Amino acid sequence: MTLQPFLHFLREAQTAPNCRVRIAPTPSGFLHVGNALNFTLTALVAALHPSGTLLLRIDDLDSARKRPEYVEDIFETLEWLGIKWQEGPSGPTDFEQNWSQRHRLPLYLDTLEQLRALNLVYPCNQSRSGRAIHEPNGTEPLPLHLDTPEINWRAKTPPDLALQQFVVRQRNGDPSYQVASLTDDLHFRITHLIRGEDLRASTEAQQWMASQLGLEAFLAIKSYHHELLKTPDGEKLSKSAGAAALRHQRAIGQSPAFLFQMVGKWIGLDRQNIKSLSELAAALQSL
Repeated sequence: MTLQPFLHFLREAQTAPNCRVRIAPTPSGFLHVGNALNFTLTALVAALHPSGTLLLRIDDLDSARKRPEYVEDIFETLEWLGIKWQEGPSGPTDFEQNWSQRHRLPLYLDTLEQLRALNLVYPCNQSRSGRAIHEPNGTEPLPLHLDTPEINWRAKTPPDLALQQFVVRQRNGDPSYQVASLTDDLHFRITHLIRGEDLRASTEAQQWMASQLGLEAFLAIKSYHHELLKTPDGEKLSKSAGAAALRHQRAIGQSPAFLFQMVGKWIGLDRQNIKSLSELAAALQSL
C-alpha cells in the first residue's frame, strides 16, 4: 500500500483558500485501526493547512445499531490518538443534546423534497432481497405512490452510476445515509473529503445527486479515497465482523505510535521514532 497519492492531495489542500474536513464515524460498533487510519489522514489535512478546521460529525441516523458505549468509544479513541477538533460535540452528552443527526432532520427532509420535486425518485416496496414488503391481496399489482406508507424511495440513477437505484428515503421515513451525508457536508461547508475506497461509489452517488440539484458547493469538494486495511486473510476490517477493536490496545496500555509510524512509512518518511500526530505532522511539514 502506498499513500503517495495522499501526499499529492495533502499538498493541494495546503494551498486551498479554505480547508474544512470532517471525521464522521458511525456508532454501530467499536472502532478499529482502519478507522484510526482515516481519522489520522483527515486530521493531518486540517493540521497542515494554515487555517484548517476539523469537524467531528457522528452519523447516528441508524438508531437500531447505535449504542451508548459505541458513542463513548469514539471520544475515547480520538483522545487516545491525540486528535483535537475545532467544531463538533465535546462529549457524549453534548452530542446527544446538540449534535445528533436527529437535530438536522428538517435539512435532510428538505433535500428529499427537492429530489421529489425534480422527479428523481420512485416508490419501491421491495426489500434488499428483492421480495415485496407488502404483497397485494389480489392478483392486481399493489399501487404505489411516494406517499404510500412504509415504502422506500429510490433514486432514478443513470445506467453508468456504480450505485444503482440507491435508497434515498427508508421505509420508516428517515433519510438514507447518502442524503444525510450530502446534506451535512453542505451544511458544515466541507471543502475536502478523505474516505476509504469502499465509499467511492457513495461519493459518486452523492455527486450525482448534487449535480441534479445544482449544488455546486458540493461538486467543488475535493475527494481522496485511500486503500483499506485488511485482515490477515484479506478481508476488509469491519466493526460488525468483530475485527480487533482499538479499545483493546487502550486497555493494555499500548501507545498509538505504531499507527503514526505506519502512516509515515506509507507516505515515504524514513523516520521510525514518530510517537504522536503532532510529530507526524511536523515531519510532513519538513518534506
